[in-house]
Amino acid sequence: MKNNQSGFTLVEIAIVLVIIGLLLGGVLKGQELITQAKIKNVANDLNGMAAGIYGYQDRYKAFPGDDDKASTRWSGATNGNHDGKVDGKFNSSTDADESRKFWNHMRLAGFIGGDTASFAQPQNAAGGIIGVQTNAGPSSAVELAGLVVCSSNLPGKIANAIDAQFDDGVPNKGVVRGYAQSGSVAADGGTSPVDSASTAAYVDDGVKLYTICKSL
Repeated sequence: MKNNQSGFTLVEIAIVLVIIGLLLGGVLKGQELITQAKIKNVANDLNGMAAGIYGYQDRYKAFPGDDDKASTRWSGATNGNHDGKVDGKFNSSTDADESRKFWNHMRLAGFIGGDTASFAQPQNAAGGIIGVQTNAGPSSAVELAGLVVCSSNLPGKIANAIDAQFDDGVPNKGVVRGYAQSGSVAADGGTSPVDSASTAAYVDDGVKLYTICKSL
């Protein structure tokens, strides 16, 4: 008795390959849309922070966090020292730092939403934080002077897009600087920018993360 073995025809195989191609294309397109949405959100955060800070300064004649009259306006608020700087690192977890009081003052003033009793930095679209501090770069060589806003945990592609949108796309030059992180720990004022002689550029390898800091 003869056994007949059936298999896929070339047409059937071609249809399967077309379906797989469409599925892969849809997945890749979806990932790109998500990345573009994150880039847009991070950029909006940076723009919004600048507007909020200038609005607060115009209304109260002080930087949020550095405001020495906050307690006279809002019950439970703590004052800054009004020295024209926001002391403390952007990623501080100490409420006594002005870089944390900053967020409490901004919420109390209504410039950002959230719990008005909170001192915590808000999250960005990449799962990092948005923070402020005075000056950025190594303590021996300040690269961005004055008040800066930083956004952490950004993959190379997002960091590069943000830098290019606001500045020149070069991490170690201009009014936007990119700082390499160690794992998921955000960089602070003690770290150096990406300034290797061989490659002064953002690396998008799915591993490296960056903190972007922008001068206001």
